[in-house]
This record gives sequence, C-alpha cells and structure tokens, in this order.
Amino acid sequence: MSAVDPVSPVPPAAPGAPTLRAPSRIRQFYSLTKPRVVQLIVFCALIGMVLAVPGLPSLAELQLGLIACAGIWLVAGAAAAFNCIVEQGIDAKMKRTAWRPTAKHELQDWQTLLFSAVLCAAGSSILYFLVNPLTMWLTFATFVGYAIVYTVILKPLTPQNIVIGGASGAMPPVLGWAAMTGEVGPEALILFLIIFLWTPPHFWALALYRVEDYRKSGLPMLPVTHGNEFTRLQILLYTLILFAACLMPFIYGMSSWLYLVVAIALSIGFCGYAVALWRNYSDALARKTFRFSLIHLSVLFAALLVDHYVL
Repeated sequence: MSAVDPVSPVPPAAPGAPTLRAPSRIRQFYSLTKPRVVQLIVFCALIGMVLAVPGLPSLAELQLGLIACAGIWLVAGAAAAFNCIVEQGIDAKMKRTAWRPTAKHELQDWQTLLFSAVLCAAGSSILYFLVNPLTMWLTFATFVGYAIVYTVILKPLTPQNIVIGGASGAMPPVLGWAAMTGEVGPEALILFLIIFLWTPPHFWALALYRVEDYRKSGLPMLPVTHGNEFTRLQILLYTLILFAACLMPFIYGMSSWLYLVVAIALSIGFCGYAVALWRNYSDALARKTFRFSLIHLSVLFAALLVDHYVL
C-alpha cells in the first residue's frame, strides 16, 4: 500500500458562513460497515432462510431468523471494516471511495481493526450459540474469503479477482439456509450459483466507467488489463450464462410460473443492456447497466420470496 498525504487542515470559515461539522465518531464507524452492501447481503440471506422453511414460519423460526440476520450483519460489517483498513491507500486514490474515514485518516488503524474484531466476535458468538455451529463456521469462512483471500490476495493479483472472489459474495443464501436447517441443501447451492454468476457483469460494468480510478489505484481490473472491448464481451457472455442459471429454481421445483415470468423478464433486460453495451459503449450506458444489475438481483430474489408464499 502506497503512502497517502495527510488530510489538509480545514481553513477557518468566513464570518457568517455555515460551519461544516465533521461526522460523528459513531457515523464514521457505521460507514466502515458499508451499510448498503451489508443490507443486500442480509436480504439475500433472508431469502435463503425463507425458502428453507415450508409455508409460513412459526414464531420460533421467526426468532431464529432474526437472530441469524443480526449475526450475519455483524460479521459482514466486520469484513467490510477490515477491507477499509487494507485498502485505505487505494480508496484515497478513487473518487468513489475517497470519502471513507480510513482513506481520510479520520480513524486510526488500530481503532478500525478493534471495531472489526469486536463485530466479528459478537456476530460469530451469536451464530454459534444462538443459531448453530455450521452457520457460524460458514459465515466466518465467508469473512476470511472476502477480507483475506479476496481483498489481500486476489484483488491486487489477478483481473479474475471478481470471478474467484465472487464465491464469498454468493454465500449469503447458503448462510440463511444453514441457519434454518442446520445443513446446506441443493436449493441453497442454486441460489449461490445465481449470485456467483451475477457478480462479474455487475462489477465489470462499474469498472468500465470507473476505469481511470482503477488504473490510478494500480488494481488489475479487467478493463485496465484487457481493455474495454474485451470486458464488454465478458459481460455479455456472463449475462447469457446467468440467464440459464436464473431458470434453475423453476426447473428444480423451488418456484412456480410467477418466479419464472419475472426471471425471464429480468434476464432479457440484463442481456439487452449487455448487448447494447457490447455494440456501442458509453459511460452512461455502463452506469445504467450497473444500476440495472442491482435491480435484477433484488427483484429476482423478491420474486422468489413472493412466489414462495403466494403459490
């Protein structure tokens, strides 16, 4: 990690000008957990929990699910905070991440590391003692996979970092399934496969219009190492494979026609964006593709949830 210049002192405000207040310490620590990312993680884990329980859950199952969500949230937040320590030098060079307290040196490394350790210990304890040991070990393995294997080893080493490291990001439904059943069923692995295949086109669309940031950071993201055109082709190929994977819940019998209709519509939309991006690139279109990928996954899993209870 390269050194970063210290934050310049803030000049005194002119008379009558509004005073800019620094974020509170609580907000700084909270931002380290990457709340939006963690919310999506917990949502995907919740889908795994719901699908693992036939019919409406009992009160005990609802309580177990809420406890598991809390434990998974804490460990996921710990992984995000640890990521901020490792990548503070890189974050400082990128507009998208330069605001983070670690990148701006508003928090010391030991404070962030202690915060991450406390969250991880608390979440792991909740999962081990109040849910089941399997969920705890799977969640901890996901922490190690993201914080160590992906962030420390893969991300600065290979342009395939997103593909290989995507396994950690695809784990939430497996964690949710294990929390409710104490095992990992084939249904959970299908959900894992969908997120695993969704991750590369999602992140590569972002990397396309943020390519200069990644180039400055020194990270070997695919658009930097292989160029714009090659990356666009990979996005198209992955969306086609993802289309097939999105049909698997219906084929396996996990869902009915309601999910199937939504999955086909969303997959056609994602493939449509990928084809347009491949044929005629623009930063604006790459942004739209990235945003649609978020809609794709969220609505797809919401459709699974609705389908589970309605039909």
